[in-house]
Amino acid sequence: MTETTAREFPPGFLFGAAAAAYQIEGAAHEDGRRDSIWDVFTKVPGAVINGEDGEIACDHYHLYQDDVALMASLGLQTYRFSTSWSRVRPDGGALNPKGVDFYKRLVDELLQAGILPWLTLYHWDLPQALQDRGGWTRRETADQFTEYALDMHDALGDRVDVWTTLNEPWCSSFLGYTAGLHAPGHYSRSEGMLAAHHLLLAHGQTVRALRARDSSLDLGITLNLTVADPADPAEPADIDAARRIDGQFNRWFLDPIFRGKYPQDIFDEIADDALRAAITPGDLEVISTPIDTLGVNYYHGEFVGGSPPATPPGSGDAPTQRRGQSPFPSSENIFWHDRGLPRTPMNWEVQPEGLTRLLVRVSDEYAQPAGTSLIVTENGAAYDDEPVLEDGTIRVHDHERADYVRLHLGAILDAVEAGVDVRGYFYWSLMDNFEWAWGYATRFGIVRVDYETQERAVKDSGIQYGRIIASRILDSETTAGVSPSPDAAASAASMTT
Repeated sequence: MTETTAREFPPGFLFGAAAAAYQIEGAAHEDGRRDSIWDVFTKVPGAVINGEDGEIACDHYHLYQDDVALMASLGLQTYRFSTSWSRVRPDGGALNPKGVDFYKRLVDELLQAGILPWLTLYHWDLPQALQDRGGWTRRETADQFTEYALDMHDALGDRVDVWTTLNEPWCSSFLGYTAGLHAPGHYSRSEGMLAAHHLLLAHGQTVRALRARDSSLDLGITLNLTVADPADPAEPADIDAARRIDGQFNRWFLDPIFRGKYPQDIFDEIADDALRAAITPGDLEVISTPIDTLGVNYYHGEFVGGSPPATPPGSGDAPTQRRGQSPFPSSENIFWHDRGLPRTPMNWEVQPEGLTRLLVRVSDEYAQPAGTSLIVTENGAAYDDEPVLEDGTIRVHDHERADYVRLHLGAILDAVEAGVDVRGYFYWSLMDNFEWAWGYATRFGIVRVDYETQERAVKDSGIQYGRIIASRILDSETTAGVSPSPDAAASAASMTT
């Protein structure tokens, strides 16, 4: 990307930001909400840094009106949020009107502000009562999820046009049931594969059910995807390691959704008797029900080899006290290498060109042949932000995050110029929040949150993003300088409890 060249975004390209229920809402046991698997997992000793949880988080449940006003001041055109199954149907049981009413109020507020609601039905907060019965390892959970989805459509179908079934089923299954790093914290290869299958089944069933309700809805799923590169492209063991990561991370979900089958090479390597028995006739046909939009979550690629490097690059997992294991059922002789790219404090590589390659590949091999549009539903970085007080206003000079946003927007434009139909970009996340096993130790937001006072402050990256949205141009003029706009500064100054 050339710094001085002005590059316009396509007409209709949407700019947004994303968040998730458990990470921001708080009010974890208010108005009828009961435990999700994350409420329980945060209490496991050593599972989350400092033993932190989402009991209060950003208190968005009470401050949602202020937060929507802040979104509007930044010029956001769309907001990606999730509804909490544990709030809407506590313990997976009867509908909770107070929980439903919160999302009605939130959607109304968004629409009044001219912001498109982009609803995700599941962002990892399975009711603990359902997990006690087996969670996503049980086929019945897929049926219960579809019922919950239809309840949400009953409540919001007249106001919400975009419906995403699942966020990152790879994390929900393999990080949660195989690696032990996410809720429910299990260490089972078999459970991870069962959970992945039932999550995909829940997705397909829900798309069919919602399509039957209203054929005009925009329906889809969000997957976290990567680019897997061999450390040495001439070394067969390295090539094979990259193939196995790509197969277990990307193709294990893309192939069933778009091709109606699991990738045969990986299936032959990892499928056990329990998974084979769980796949009943017709499942893959349901899973491959056509979708309108595929959400792509991208943070970094994978650089792997078949033998260990002299100097390992270190893990990007949260440094918790509780042990974890590989989330990949086939992980033997796969080793991560360092390629000299910049890294965030979380040890995640900054690799914008990987996003271009990923979008081109997914478009060519999956989305374009199916007539499915692409949108980047998550992309962001956590840095060690330091707030400063300037003329009575809290400022965060996060130039690294501002650069990250600019470079990845440029990577999207590179993909557009290569012929990919990319419909928009959601920065992750709107504001600092509870970041799963990392707790509150890391901050992704373009808006800073003081967790003690709940005061919000737009960071320099947020100011830059607002300028890009307003101009719809990416160049050195719209991204240079960080003086806040009057609207953004005034709105941020008022965001207190």
